[in-house]
Amino acid sequence: MTWLVTGGAGYIGAHVVRALDAAGMSPVVLDDLSSGFAAFVPADVPFVQATILDGEALLDTIERHDVTGVIHVAGYKYAGVSVQRPLHTYEQNVTGTATLLAAMADREIDRIVFSSSAAVYGTPDVDLVTEDTPKAPASPYGESKLIGEWLLRDAGVAYGTRHTSLRYFNVVGSGDPSIYDTSPHNLFPLVFDALVNGRTPRINGDDYPTPDGTNVRDYIHVADLALSHVAAARRLDAGEPIEPAYNLGSGEGVSVREIMTAIADVTGIPFTPEIAPRRAGDPARIVAAGELAARDIDWKMRHSLAEMVQSAWSARTAATTV
Repeated sequence: MTWLVTGGAGYIGAHVVRALDAAGMSPVVLDDLSSGFAAFVPADVPFVQATILDGEALLDTIERHDVTGVIHVAGYKYAGVSVQRPLHTYEQNVTGTATLLAAMADREIDRIVFSSSAAVYGTPDVDLVTEDTPKAPASPYGESKLIGEWLLRDAGVAYGTRHTSLRYFNVVGSGDPSIYDTSPHNLFPLVFDALVNGRTPRINGDDYPTPDGTNVRDYIHVADLALSHVAAARRLDAGEPIEPAYNLGSGEGVSVREIMTAIADVTGIPFTPEIAPRRAGDPARIVAAGELAARDIDWKMRHSLAEMVQSAWSARTAATTV
């Protein structure tokens, strides 16, 4: 079995590639390197530099590498920026997914694991998000991910495509010291960059109705997430029943202030975060239940908060220019 990983040169995709490789599932990477790095792809894994908008490149890759399934991680992932770049977001995430599904249908590839997002829920007013929580995306990014799920559903009806969507929350940490989160918008790299450059990290709002006044979020380790991609792919390979979507959540959540304290402890760099105004649209709490994923796709929290921070910091400090 050969699995094509779109976006496999990115932070999350590269971890999925390594998990597939370790499981003997022969990954192949397709990535346009718009936010990924060729150095994140293992030397012994085939790599095709191309965009998922290029249907011919997709068809050629599927044929040359005898692809039997797809893990679709590629996409434009910046929710906040998507408000300013909605058409670009839809092109990358909706048109790109449709192009990929068309290539799969043309070559009779009938299984796909889709990287979806907690952004499909928007700002839910519930203590614990489940897969049945109403979908109300608050950004073009969240809307594009929900449309992606609809595209998979419709491909299932039309072509018999077997699929599942994994809804991520806040992915952190590193399972390999050569891979680190390079996003200019995620909390961990923002805090690390501030510390490395002698600036004080900041918290956006400390007056939320939470135990310490700061936002509470689900933080999950990227290596744990990667293992569930492999488990979902195995389930599709085996023809076993699978849910259309799974939340990969902790069920508990961690506050931004707790994250800051853990980072200070792990890095040995003491600091008192600056308090900035709230950001518009930021909910007080988003925490998800992960029971369905635990039941079906080997989902579990294998890392403590300190281990998440330590692995992320070690990878960040070991990073060279890629």
